[in-house]
Amino acid sequence: MSAAALPASRGSAEEGGAKAHAVRLGAVSYLNAQPLVFGLEGQPELRLERDLPSRVARRLQAGEIDLGMIPSVSYALGDYAIVPGVAIASRGPVRSVLLFHTCPLENVRRVALDTSSRTSAALVRLLLRERLGRDPQYVLMGPSLMDMLAVADAALMIGDPALDHRSEIPRLDLGEEWTRLTGLPFVYAFWAGRPETAGPEVVRRLQRALAGGLDALPAIAERHAGGIPGRAALYESYLRSNIVYRLGSEEQEGLREFFRRAHALSLVPAVPDLRFHADR
Repeated sequence: MSAAALPASRGSAEEGGAKAHAVRLGAVSYLNAQPLVFGLEGQPELRLERDLPSRVARRLQAGEIDLGMIPSVSYALGDYAIVPGVAIASRGPVRSVLLFHTCPLENVRRVALDTSSRTSAALVRLLLRERLGRDPQYVLMGPSLMDMLAVADAALMIGDPALDHRSEIPRLDLGEEWTRLTGLPFVYAFWAGRPETAGPEVVRRLQRALAGGLDALPAIAERHAGGIPGRAALYESYLRSNIVYRLGSEEQEGLREFFRRAHALSLVPAVPDLRFHADR
């Protein structure tokens, strides 16, 4: 594999005999992100670090990483370009972005929001406004469902904690609700960074990583299951059937529609244009 192209601010690879710096990547730690980073660990030209979506977004904004797998809403809050063709999205039920509720949704007055992702928090706000015709009270909390439901009628949980929760508490799948409302996919996250931070070779590496990850879903699911009986099959089904990894024209239209609706509720300052890093 050829050496990665470097961010413009760091100079080109091996320019003037100087050794290239590693490109700093901030990845999300959830299961659904693992196919996007397949094979990237251990490459000397890349430095991969994992964290929660909200923290990845903060680190990208602070310049601590060059490219981040950021929540979609964070794109509207910075000067970024997107790695083309790659995303974490859904078209219908997603199973890992859920609003648990202890009373009928129409009666919900207070909602606890998982602080791990701004996008899911914005999504639940606009979906409940559409469904209820009003805004419940929102409170930010860590992802402990029982603690959240002790102080609120409903609780938003995302990622592995939502996917792994096995209780019989009623829940609204936000991916399913979005597609029912709009007829469009929903895009939760994608690789992005400032326009000068990713040359075509880095972009192609990230695209190739996803292609390899999609071929290795059984192994990814098995590793994430950690030997728990039956869990690997559930994880593989989730990755194959619930997560969409492409960022095609329909996903882009879903992203634009999300930005339009979020802007109408003052959740983002403007509806941003979609800009992309070059891949050739």
